[in-house]
Amino acid sequence: MTTTAKTLVTSVAIPKLKDQSLFKEAAFINNEWTTKNVTETFTVYDPATEKEIGKLPDMGAAETKEAIDIASKAFKTWSQTTGKERHDLLLKWFHALMENQEDLATILTWENGKTYAEAKGEIAYSASFFEWFAEEAVRTYGSVIPSHMPGQRFVTIKQPVGVVGIITPWNFPAAMITRKVGAALAAGCTVVIKPGAETPYSALALCELAKRVGIPEGVVNVVTTEKHVAAVGEELCTNPIIKKISFTGSTAVGKLLMKQSSGTMKKISMELGGNAPFIVFDDADIDKAIEGVLISKYRGTGQTCVCANRVYVQKGIYKEFAARLAEKVRSFKVGHGFDSTTTHGPLINNKAIEKVQKHLDDAVQKGGKILAGGKHLGGSFFEPTVIADMTKDMAIHTEETFGPLAALFEFETEEDVVALANDTPFGLAGYFFSRDIGRCWRVAEQLETGMVGVNTGLISSCYTPFGGVKESGVGREGSQFGIDDYMNIKYINMSF
Repeated sequence: MTTTAKTLVTSVAIPKLKDQSLFKEAAFINNEWTTKNVTETFTVYDPATEKEIGKLPDMGAAETKEAIDIASKAFKTWSQTTGKERHDLLLKWFHALMENQEDLATILTWENGKTYAEAKGEIAYSASFFEWFAEEAVRTYGSVIPSHMPGQRFVTIKQPVGVVGIITPWNFPAAMITRKVGAALAAGCTVVIKPGAETPYSALALCELAKRVGIPEGVVNVVTTEKHVAAVGEELCTNPIIKKISFTGSTAVGKLLMKQSSGTMKKISMELGGNAPFIVFDDADIDKAIEGVLISKYRGTGQTCVCANRVYVQKGIYKEFAARLAEKVRSFKVGHGFDSTTTHGPLINNKAIEKVQKHLDDAVQKGGKILAGGKHLGGSFFEPTVIADMTKDMAIHTEETFGPLAALFEFETEEDVVALANDTPFGLAGYFFSRDIGRCWRVAEQLETGMVGVNTGLISSCYTPFGGVKESGVGREGSQFGIDDYMNIKYINMSF
C-alpha cells in the first residue's frame, strides 16, 4: 500500500449507476421529491476522498411537522389495509431492492466508505427485513381468553400504534432503516424518517423504490437535515401525533430522546451504544476464534454497535492467539471501498479517527503493546490494529472505540472474565468461544447482554431479535418480536 491513503483513493473511479434516478437530491414527503422551499443546504462527502457527493435541503422543525401531519393523514387509510395488502407491497419492495442491489450498494459505498462487497451484503441484509416483515404482517394474531363470567367473552386484538418517528445512524445507512420501517409498515403504521446526515442518499434511494412499487403517498417520508438535527429530533419526540420513536445511535442521545418523548408517553425503541466483550477460553478452537474476532471486530472497519470492543483471552493461549491474530490483521489492505483489492475502507470522518487515535495513545502510554497496525494513514484511513497487554485502567475498557482497534486483555478464570465482561453500564452484545458445553450454557446465561454469540462472531439476521439491556437500549428489532413494538394490544370484553 502507498504511504498515504490519499494516493490510493485518487485513482479510484466512482462507478456510474445503471439507474441514475435512484440518486435523489431532495427530501421525500408525501411521495414527492421536494425541498419545501428550504434554501439552506448541507453537503454530503465521500469519506474516502473528502470530495463532495451532493447537497440536500437542511430542513428543520417546520418541515418535520408538515411531514408528520402528512403521515398522520396517510395513517387513516394505511392502518385500515389488510395484512395481506401490506404483505404484498413489502414483498414488492423487497424484490425491488434485490433487483437494484448493485446500484444501492454503489450509493452506500460512496457515502459510507465500506467496501463494495460489504455494501452489497448490507443491501441483501436490508432487503431481508422487508421479506420477513411482509410475512409477519399477516400473523399479528390476537387471542381468546377463557372467561370466568357466563355470558362474557374476552378477546385481544393488535392494532398499529400510529405515526412513527425513525432516527437512524450512518453506519448501516440502508439496514437501520429497513429493520424499523419494515416492522412499522407491516403493523399498519406510517413513518417519518430522519437519516444520518453523513449517509442520506441510501434512505432516499429506498424511497424511490417504495414509490415505484406502490407504497401509498404519505406512508413513508424522509426529512433531510444536518444543522437542525436537534430541532428535528425534538419535533419528532414532542409532537403528540407521533406515537412511537425508534432510534439507533449513542446512549447519550438516546437518553435525551427518551426524556423528550416522555412528555407525550410515546412507545420507544432504543438501540444504543455497546462495549462488547469477546472471550476466548483455553479450550476454544483458536482458528474459529480468530475468524470470529476478525468478523466481529473489523466488519465495517470497526464501526458497528456490536463490534468486539474488549477481547479477553485466557492465559494458556494468550500469546499464541495474539500472534496469530496480528498476523492475519497485517494482511488487510486499507483503501477506497470501490477498489476491488481493498479489505477495509475509511472511517466515516476525522472525529472517528481522533477517537481511535485517542484510545490507542492512552493504551500505549499505560503499557499497551502494538502488535499490528497502529498508524493513521491520512484522511479518514486508519490501519486495522491489534494491541496487547491491555489493563482495566485503559479507556478502551470502559469506552466504545467504534474503529478498527482490537484490544487484547489476558484473564485467568471463568469467574474473573465474566465479572470483567459485565463491568460496564452497557449490554448490547457479547461473544465467547469454548468447546465445553457446560461452560457454553453457564457463560451465555451469565453475560449481561441482550445478545450472545457462542462460537460465532456474526449474530445479526432478520430472523432473530436485535437489542440490548442496561444502557444499551430497550425494545427488540427483527424476529417474531420486532413487530410487537409497533402495535398496541387491545382487550375487548363482550357481554351478551
